[in-house]
Amino acid sequence: MQKRVRICAAATAVALMAAVTGCGTSSTNSDTNGSTTNGSSSEPTLVLATSADYKPYEYHDTSNGQDQIVGFDIDVANAIAKQLHFKVKIEDMNFDGLIAALQAKRADFVIAGMTPTATRKKSVDFSDVYYQAENVVLTKKGHTVKTMNDLSGEKVAVQLGSIQETAAQSIPNVKLDSLDTIPTVVQEVLSNRADAAVIENTVATGYLKSDPQLQLNKIAGMTENGSAIAFPKGSPWTQKFDTAIEKMKQDGELQQLANKWFGGSQ
Repeated sequence: MQKRVRICAAATAVALMAAVTGCGTSSTNSDTNGSTTNGSSSEPTLVLATSADYKPYEYHDTSNGQDQIVGFDIDVANAIAKQLHFKVKIEDMNFDGLIAALQAKRADFVIAGMTPTATRKKSVDFSDVYYQAENVVLTKKGHTVKTMNDLSGEKVAVQLGSIQETAAQSIPNVKLDSLDTIPTVVQEVLSNRADAAVIENTVATGYLKSDPQLQLNKIAGMTENGSAIAFPKGSPWTQKFDTAIEKMKQDGELQQLANKWFGGSQ
């Protein structure tokens, strides 16, 4: 995983901005209209970078007439913000640009179903893992895949910069189709422009429910993906987030959020 700001919000709610011309820092405050202020509140505002194309982790919801970024990761971030007393301003961007945003100090943390790989750890720091999932192969019905080698010589769609892209690179003679967003990845399969897609099981399940043409293939021995929160190197917030995550595990709040968004256990 891993998958992917334009919103400012109080710790318990995130309100989407129409446009963002720059990122705030942890020394500024944010009102509910998304503007940066120097109000009297003592709570700092942290910029959360994500890639909101990864339902149910983070995605755009317009069901109430407003464009809001919601999802499991957003709820986790808001719960941590409530514990640590900071406000959240969300920046939505392509997944492959998230680590660069941290390095350029355009964001204070990234939460986007991101797995803390050894390569990523060279560039950023990570919190403890807050959720575990696994990769699966999504195909059209009738195209059964039991091992990654079954995709040898086929065209496989993945999200650019994701660990699924790395996993697919090991397929013999694969024709890799690396794309910016998960909806585009799935559409490649539906339109027969790709034979299969490698994505996370919790994400694949949502597409499977909404489109009967799709088939989910579990691959034996597929490595689990642990999602963690990324920070700039040396961030003072990493340890604080770890403390908050541990409290959410102990008091059952993480489990409740997992049940809400995934309908299953953590």
